[in-house]
Amino acid sequence: MTLAAIISLVFGLIIGSFLNVCIYRIPRELSIVSPASSCPNCKTPIRAWDNIPVISYLILAGKCRKCGEKISLRYPSVELLNGLMYAAVLYHFGLGWHLPLLFALVSSLIVITFIDLDFQIIPDVITLPGMIIGLAASHFIMPDPFATYSLLGFVNSVIGLLAGGVTFYLIAILSRGGMGGGDVKMMAMVGSFMGWKGVFLTTLVGSLTGSLIGIGLIIFKGKGRKTKIPFGPFLALGSLVALFFGCMIVDWYFPG
Repeated sequence: MTLAAIISLVFGLIIGSFLNVCIYRIPRELSIVSPASSCPNCKTPIRAWDNIPVISYLILAGKCRKCGEKISLRYPSVELLNGLMYAAVLYHFGLGWHLPLLFALVSSLIVITFIDLDFQIIPDVITLPGMIIGLAASHFIMPDPFATYSLLGFVNSVIGLLAGGVTFYLIAILSRGGMGGGDVKMMAMVGSFMGWKGVFLTTLVGSLTGSLIGIGLIIFKGKGRKTKIPFGPFLALGSLVALFFGCMIVDWYFPG
């Protein structure tokens, strides 16, 4: 298990480097395949030995080898976060065919988080395929985060997708623009992966943390009540809490 966790960590770091490409290019409607990565400042292509996750950033002291422009700390942060998430998934859910599915889920949540922070959008190219994948995998390999040693099941997945999509669609209508269509589709995707219980817990945690951050911004940063705050990162956090601690929280609330 230790060796598998290390391999998952390294694999996650490598995929994390690709996630940085997705975070930068998807909202700008650029190809995530080509051209190869380059320095945003001098446009010099980044060579393979300067593109080793986290390590290259440390060796280069956070600067481009060619022009000396500072490299954002976000790049190694995303790589490290994704690597740690992969190791956590392996540790929590164990080896099995479900691993690639769960890796894809946590990576998509990371990409959604940073794109929403930058552009306040959640791309359909992530959420729409995610819904289909969640539904297709629910009966065969997707573990139920709220029931130990059980699969989610297709019916639970469909109910979750509808619960997430319909609930947040109604919120979007009632809030008159306070909730975007991307949030609606994201929660439909979350529901397809984790069922209605996942939707409920994700909404609870996301709303609570979002409210606390919003209050903090008003008090300490002088933001107004109408200041727009992207909700996707809070929903992503809630989704991760549901994924890793859903069963524990349910047992705590409903002992026996």
